[in-house]
Amino acid sequence: MVVRFRKRIRGRARCEIWGVSGQLQFGREGSDRTLRAEQIIDRPLEEVFAFFARPENLDALTPGFLGFRTLTPSPIPMNPQALIEHEIRLLGIPMRWRTRILEFQAPRFFVDFQERGPYALWHHTHRFEVVDAQRTRVIDEVRYRMPLGPLGAIAHALFTARLLRTIFRFRQTELERRFPARAQR
Repeated sequence: MVVRFRKRIRGRARCEIWGVSGQLQFGREGSDRTLRAEQIIDRPLEEVFAFFARPENLDALTPGFLGFRTLTPSPIPMNPQALIEHEIRLLGIPMRWRTRILEFQAPRFFVDFQERGPYALWHHTHRFEVVDAQRTRVIDEVRYRMPLGPLGAIAHALFTARLLRTIFRFRQTELERRFPARAQR
């Protein structure tokens, strides 16, 4: 893994982490923080999008120590205004997390927004781009804000940034396992 720190550019701080699975970037814009993860999956766009368009698949893409599970019964129709209830355990304490789908344009992107949960703001855009007929670029762009002002900033520095890094790295590794690279033709 390679970690690159970049200078502040127009008030934005950025840290890039490259690994076998793809790229992960953290940044900051005012009181909001940003996370961008990018990965190429060796499957066609429609197959990859279909996997992500089933919210119950998120359970398998989240590390087990978080006890993450989708509470909304399957199948969950994905469309704008759909509500999805999850449960997550932070430090062993169960917490409900409700997201609303704000936009849904298959097979290109969808946006979920936290209505209730651990963050003051969580706005997550999932984008999918064709690399070629057999490969898809998956891009996650998250804008989030910690609750509790200065205490949230301390929690982010001590815990949350590392937790998000672990979650998204796990997700990238799990996607590689579920969608292994196909042999070159």
